[in-house]
Amino acid sequence: MINCPSCGAALPVRGLSAPYTTCSHCQTLILRQGQAVEEIGKVAVVPEDVSPVRIGTRFHVGGVDFVAAGRVRWGWSGGSWNEWLLYAADGQTRWLGEAMGMYMLTAERADVMTSSLARDFAGGGELVPGQTFVVDGAEYAVSDVKQAECLGGEGDLPFPPRTGWAMTNVDFRTTGGAALSLQRDGQGASAWLGTWHELADLAPRALAEIEGWTVPEAMQ
Repeated sequence: MINCPSCGAALPVRGLSAPYTTCSHCQTLILRQGQAVEEIGKVAVVPEDVSPVRIGTRFHVGGVDFVAAGRVRWGWSGGSWNEWLLYAADGQTRWLGEAMGMYMLTAERADVMTSSLARDFAGGGELVPGQTFVVDGAEYAVSDVKQAECLGGEGDLPFPPRTGWAMTNVDFRTTGGAALSLQRDGQGASAWLGTWHELADLAPRALAEIEGWTVPEAMQ
């Protein structure tokens, strides 16, 4: 068993090798190295929202079972959105972006960053809505560009969710429902490729209870 070095509460071990976790009891940010733990500081409580997803929600996508292990909440001038870290028993990971009832499931595609457009973006170049980009023969169009800040985090994560951490996020879509996200912060840039979904498409289980909303039987 691993315990929080600040308050002593037991820390869940979800099987993911993510180095950072947040104690749900005292909001201490913890760096885990094997059985050793180090207190890094405190993180902000994630602002309340009405998301049906929570830490521990399970999904079945492409024949693979995933569980939500961590979350980062991002804010921008027009609102906020969640990024959920999903992991599978075989080590696969995905990020599930959640905003206004729509979900973008992605995996990192480092090779996309070798393109001229992505390299220009990584160097500080601007992208604008409607601009197009071809990946794997499909044409993606910029749907929105956001200047965002981290509002907090919870659960297991591969990085510390520091409040105020800023990034530029550019989302792309295809007419067929494919998704691409380019992200840039002070540490570099990355590309994430995947698909847009409605929640039911992801076969979720163990959703959060929301007042006034009944979990559909198919999702229980």
